[in-house]
Amino acid sequence: MYKYQHTTTVDADIDSTFAWFEHEGSFRRLMPPWEVAEEVRADETLEVGSQRVFRFPMGPVKMTWIAEHTAYEPPHHFADTMVKGPFWSWNHNHNLTHSNGTTTVVDDVTYQVPFGPLGNLADTVLGGMLVRGRISRMFKARELRLQRDLGRHAKFSHLPRKRILVAGSSGMIGTQLVAFLDTGGHEVWKLVRRQAEEGANEISWNPDKGHLDSSIIEGFDVIIHLGGVGIGDKRWSKRRKQEIRDTRVNSTTLLSKTIASLENKPEVFVLASAIGWYGNRGDEELTEKSASGEGFLPDVCTEWEASAEAVEDAGIRTVYLRTGIVLTATGGALGKMLLPFKLGAGGPMGGGKQWMSWVSLDDQIYAIHHLVMNGDSSGAYNVTAPNPERQKNFARTLGRVLRRPAFVPLPGLVIRMIFGEMGEKLTLESQRVLPIRLQKAGYDFVHEDLESGLRDSLGMWRSI
Repeated sequence: MYKYQHTTTVDADIDSTFAWFEHEGSFRRLMPPWEVAEEVRADETLEVGSQRVFRFPMGPVKMTWIAEHTAYEPPHHFADTMVKGPFWSWNHNHNLTHSNGTTTVVDDVTYQVPFGPLGNLADTVLGGMLVRGRISRMFKARELRLQRDLGRHAKFSHLPRKRILVAGSSGMIGTQLVAFLDTGGHEVWKLVRRQAEEGANEISWNPDKGHLDSSIIEGFDVIIHLGGVGIGDKRWSKRRKQEIRDTRVNSTTLLSKTIASLENKPEVFVLASAIGWYGNRGDEELTEKSASGEGFLPDVCTEWEASAEAVEDAGIRTVYLRTGIVLTATGGALGKMLLPFKLGAGGPMGGGKQWMSWVSLDDQIYAIHHLVMNGDSSGAYNVTAPNPERQKNFARTLGRVLRRPAFVPLPGLVIRMIFGEMGEKLTLESQRVLPIRLQKAGYDFVHEDLESGLRDSLGMWRSI
């Protein structure tokens, strides 16, 4: 039997800290950002008998982990045990104490690795890397998320909690945003394209057919639209480009006109956009005052933002999120880069002189929250870190974080041959974007430099 202990100290009172854990969204926020885990169910309580269930890849198969709570003594203690999962046994005690304005959370875990003595031997021979190293990384990620989330919520704790509707809630950003908002005590609903799940905070709509019942979206304080098919998932055929445009413009037009018609209008409408709005601009420093570019992506983004016109005309505060490359190990541009880099085959693309404007996933989430809660925020905001990097420096930094060489070039010609127009526009074009308005709005970045953002996203801190 192995034992593991991790201590986290947060600048929050014990009641607020315990309440964070009690929210359903905490389960998603506590999952390490590099784990490709699928949340199946999280009961809305930590009381004895409640369960939290997720699936995760274990080689070629998916494993199911069912954790059942076995102790509940708010605000000082709760515990869970693994009733199904990859370990022979797993028991986890959470102990909270409060002193001098801070709360200490001590995680005590006892576990037995799979395959009994054979598993013990393998883990010992590998110096704990098989299991213990992974557990240490996991709890470091949990520590950082807890500290940051509580800090961000505390900044606006004096304001009333919001009733929030999110479209695009199942995507890379939406999943984490919904979870974070939930842990802050907001009432969060999802606007979904499928049949709404009974008993869940879900509302169905069908933007493809222009169907959205206005009566069921009455009374929300905040409506956030993050929807649209991925732009980097497939080669751009004529049909795919039409899908990229239509899923953004048509859905936003429908939603904005419906919102404008409501008797009880929301305080704010937040619409996803992208730095593709600026187009290919070389070394030019791009701010929210810069003109739009030329080409497919600038045209889509321009039309996308314009499709919210009805909301603005109705006098509703409207925020446009011009988002850069979001750093996450489980998707997006970084997710696609990881395999070749881990194999030692990574390097600069297309010469590497083009600028890459990036943002960590947590900064993306926190920035949206900041702009929602800050009643003076409206218009377009560049959601990018303040220090964009040339692609060759991005590759070099990623290699250093992964402890892999990063000198294998991928010529632009090869990118165009393999990925077509999509590869050219997303990897070879240059956008040096600065978050001027976001910083003026009082937002403080978690990750201003690329290396810290990558290390956090990948769980590759220098020390754990």
